[in-house]
Amino acid sequence: MSDDLNWLSAREMVRRFAKGDVSPVDVLEAVLARLHAVNPLLNAICLLDEAQGRNLAAASAERWRRGRPIGPLDGVPIAIKDTGHVAGWPTRIGSHATATSPSAEDTPGVARLREAGAVLFCKTTTPEFGWKGITHGPLTGITRNPWDISRTPGGSSGGSAALVAAGVVPLATGGDGGGSIRIPAAFSGVFGLKPSYGVVPNLLGLLGPLAVYGGLSRDVADSALMLNVLTRPDARDSFAIPDRGIDYLDGLDGGVAGMKIAWSPDLGFPLADPAVIAGMQPAIDALAKAGADVKRADLDLSAAQPALEVIWGTSHAALVRDFDGAQLAALDPGLLRLVIAAQDISASELHAAYADMRALSQQMHAFHRDCDLLLTPTVPITAFAAGIDTPDATRFPQWFDWTPLTWPFNLTRQPAASVPCGFVEGLPIGLQIVGPMFGEAKILRASRCVERACATGARPNFVDRSAPA
Repeated sequence: MSDDLNWLSAREMVRRFAKGDVSPVDVLEAVLARLHAVNPLLNAICLLDEAQGRNLAAASAERWRRGRPIGPLDGVPIAIKDTGHVAGWPTRIGSHATATSPSAEDTPGVARLREAGAVLFCKTTTPEFGWKGITHGPLTGITRNPWDISRTPGGSSGGSAALVAAGVVPLATGGDGGGSIRIPAAFSGVFGLKPSYGVVPNLLGLLGPLAVYGGLSRDVADSALMLNVLTRPDARDSFAIPDRGIDYLDGLDGGVAGMKIAWSPDLGFPLADPAVIAGMQPAIDALAKAGADVKRADLDLSAAQPALEVIWGTSHAALVRDFDGAQLAALDPGLLRLVIAAQDISASELHAAYADMRALSQQMHAFHRDCDLLLTPTVPITAFAAGIDTPDATRFPQWFDWTPLTWPFNLTRQPAASVPCGFVEGLPIGLQIVGPMFGEAKILRASRCVERACATGARPNFVDRSAPA
């Protein structure tokens, strides 16, 4: 019974709460039991508040008993990435330099989840200040992938992805400034959506216009449900677009017939593992069979990397500009190297990088006039060893060198998702689906089509492929 509850979707949980045959208290106890069983292998959480979780679950159970749920996620346990504030919990962002005192208020996304009745009980691991596409650092150690615990789950939302993949929670929050939702979604075999900039109110502020708030789930419909909640307005974010009242579940199964879809295996970065490229084919074929016009695109975005490097470096340098010597010495060594290198970047260079960012956005806006969606591999390689920043320092000196297909769409501010589409030697791979600005509904429809064609129902078995046979 307990294991069955762990693998329910958020939507099925709510249906069963309404019928009265399962209680939010039952679900949370199953969640906690699963968490205690798998987290020693994964190291995916940095804070656990069982007392709060039980109080929220009990309150939800009473509301369901009275037939008065307060929202579409009432009673659903959700893990929160530790880049977002949760009132009463500290926000460490993976760093020894951050305060241990509790936050006074919720981040907008957390506030919307709380209003919808979600059960908040833990925070998930992230690298220091979310600076890289994997999840390990001085404060929380190494987070591991449930498909192979010798490998990374990706990052920076790696703890969230690992818990979703491992059957602990159906939903977890994430933030994405360069691929931090999509990379762990691909490496961990779950679904992750980065919304368009401004669609989800957000106060993260770590990476300026690059970062957005979103989430991860085991299926596309759960992410659509979560997006319905996260997009509700919050007056604290003056850059958020007006609420459009969209129900992302509406039309989710509408299919892709008539859509024009482009496919690029590399976006001009010829780095992909041929096995990963081959693994995309069943998903591409499924979209074509469903009536989409899928064609190869000659699209080269590689010239955008210098702009990303300047904006990424200066953004993180700004975060630590007031740190003293002891605080700097305690930083993740890779982050320290990044911010030291960024000290010599001039204001004119930063201005030029933002100009290049706007030009790239205009290029992609023009591209989507004739193309509904763009497909790429999410990451051109499979998950590599946990605890290292790059699988090959010669070939990939920085994290953005081994994941060059995600960050361009942070520069353009477009929505993009990673949907599981298969395995390469037992490790998950993901298809990235990119849409025009505010094209989340199209992405979700195409993702649903891929999910139906490629989902296997496989569950991770926590093997360690680094161990001798």
